[in-house]
Amino acid sequence: MRLTDYTDYTLRVLMYCAAHRERLVTIAELAGHHEVSKNHLMKIVNDLARQGTVETTRGRGGGLRLLKNPSDIRVGDVVRGAETDFRLVECFDRRTNTCTLTPTCRLKKVFSSALQAYLKELDGATLADIAGPAPTSGKPSSGRLHPSGAVAPMMAPAKDRLIAKAAK
Repeated sequence: MRLTDYTDYTLRVLMYCAAHRERLVTIAELAGHHEVSKNHLMKIVNDLARQGTVETTRGRGGGLRLLKNPSDIRVGDVVRGAETDFRLVECFDRRTNTCTLTPTCRLKKVFSSALQAYLKELDGATLADIAGPAPTSGKPSSGRLHPSGAVAPMMAPAKDRLIAKAAK
């Protein structure tokens, strides 16, 4: 199963907010950190605010922050809230199913069980489990926060990597 970019960025927004609980986080900051458009992030933040996961403050000095404790935000709930389609195969939707094997096929049950196990695993993890602490030094980090909490080496932005590759 592949999650949409929307869900990926939703999780990134929440992880970043969890790592910076002491202050408001701005859309511009998130866009710069994750190299994602501000417009895309605004849609995500609006959805998270409507779901009651974050609160937003408009205007100068505004931003967003988590409304809940990271340990109370289950990853499975975030994924369910962000994903729009959990149909792994055509037969999951009775309205559009045209598969001729449906009357005798047992594959749907296997996929359904796998999806439930996947969501159960995600329900067992909270935002606190996947978000690392903010860097403690006053200097910018030399790496990006990895979901495990470790600092991963900073990778050059995609456009810089393409330029460097073309120069070789």
